[in-house]
Amino acid sequence: MNLLIFAFILYIFVIFSLVFFAYKKTNNLSDYILGGRSSSSLLTALGAGASDMSSWLLLALPAVVLLNGLNQIWMPLSLFIGQYLNWTFIAKRLRIYTEIAQNSITIPAYFENRFHDKSHILRLLTAIVILIFFTIYTASGLISGCLLLQTIFGISYEMSLLITGLVVVSYTSIGGFLAVSWIDLFQGLLMLIALLVVPYIAVVSLGGFENSVSLVADKSFLGYLNPLHNVSIIGIISLFSWGLGYFGQPHILVRFMGMQHHQLAKQSRSICMIWMAFSLLGSIFVGLLGMVVFYDTPLANAESVFIKLSTDLMPPLMTGIMLAAVLSATMSTASAQLLASSSAIIEDIYCRWISKKSSPRSLLWFGKISVLIISLIACLLASRPDSSVLSLVSYAWAGLGSSFGPVILVSLFWKRMTLKGAIFGMLTGSFIVIIWPFLKEVHNIFQIYELLPAFLSNIMVIYLASLLSKTPSSEICIEFDQMKSILKEK
Repeated sequence: MNLLIFAFILYIFVIFSLVFFAYKKTNNLSDYILGGRSSSSLLTALGAGASDMSSWLLLALPAVVLLNGLNQIWMPLSLFIGQYLNWTFIAKRLRIYTEIAQNSITIPAYFENRFHDKSHILRLLTAIVILIFFTIYTASGLISGCLLLQTIFGISYEMSLLITGLVVVSYTSIGGFLAVSWIDLFQGLLMLIALLVVPYIAVVSLGGFENSVSLVADKSFLGYLNPLHNVSIIGIISLFSWGLGYFGQPHILVRFMGMQHHQLAKQSRSICMIWMAFSLLGSIFVGLLGMVVFYDTPLANAESVFIKLSTDLMPPLMTGIMLAAVLSATMSTASAQLLASSSAIIEDIYCRWISKKSSPRSLLWFGKISVLIISLIACLLASRPDSSVLSLVSYAWAGLGSSFGPVILVSLFWKRMTLKGAIFGMLTGSFIVIIWPFLKEVHNIFQIYELLPAFLSNIMVIYLASLLSKTPSSEICIEFDQMKSILKEK
């Protein structure tokens, strides 16, 4: 236990050392929210990866594989493809266009400036949607941290929640974007190492690779290793639709906006996809091997399989390092979401609707206070110990992906898109996600993941509403053409 505590203290020391250096370089709101657009390809790549995968990668994915088998691979496969498409079609264009559109430093600001919205309605709507779904998303991360601390140290759920919340809030509010980016680089590497080491140790404990494969085959029930077993067409479509969510995740999109230059996107994509491929494979193997290791003594909570493999098979110091990776995954996503939520409050609500004359320093402090307020609300949502990480992530992912994804995608590729198209499309996507859970008892067709119908409906409404609106102004068309012109430059 002393070695476990030492490993966690060492981890926290590294985190707050990075926070201290980031704090020294954060002088204004732009630095705090976007790091002055100074991220390297490595920072951008692992920042996008680590803030995306979260504790889902180490807790929820291994759990569903352990319980159901390889019929769960459709979701990680979809996420891998979705991330690749996001880098390929969104990263460069968004980096260029956000700078052309009055140097927009948040997604709501980009929407307002892209469509020259003088009413600020679109910006306010976007900020509200971000706050609602990111608060839910952050709560899922806090639950993961609680599960970790409870399992390792045997402390109460309430105390675990308090500790997790304090650590995340501290380094997010103090260091801002730079701290989150540097820490995500460190944490992304730690997560990758953990997802390679834990399956390797499990394989060794089971007598080698060949024996492990044999044991998985022997212990698995009929169809466990069949990707198509016991999965309906609706189920496969639902799992595969997760990839669409990437186009609308502000905490990932902001990493593209923070790149030093749009030409770094290709190199960043390669780094991110390699990291993601190995991480997803490692997570799947944790689930498969966990099924064998805990076959005779089933886990009370399947989402603790990574944690239990680490504690049961490794020496204490190594266990501490592996389990710090779970905390890393939790904090990487939660901090990115808190930062995006904070920027929505300051830049898109406070500065636009409450006080337009605040000093840069006061705005910076207000941003840090807003992180604390959002965290308190997330803690209230996470205060139920029986909450599922996967269910909360699923709902928040659908809400953000279907609300913003189509608007981002179409705005970067279709000059004719209008402000009304963006507003009505976003409202449609959000509304369908909210009402969909209530329709699941009506007919089997409503069992499909809400992200897909909401996403497609959003695109359809954007198209129809834009055609029924006036043609965009010449200024909007000029900015769009300017983006395309820069995109073609080598």
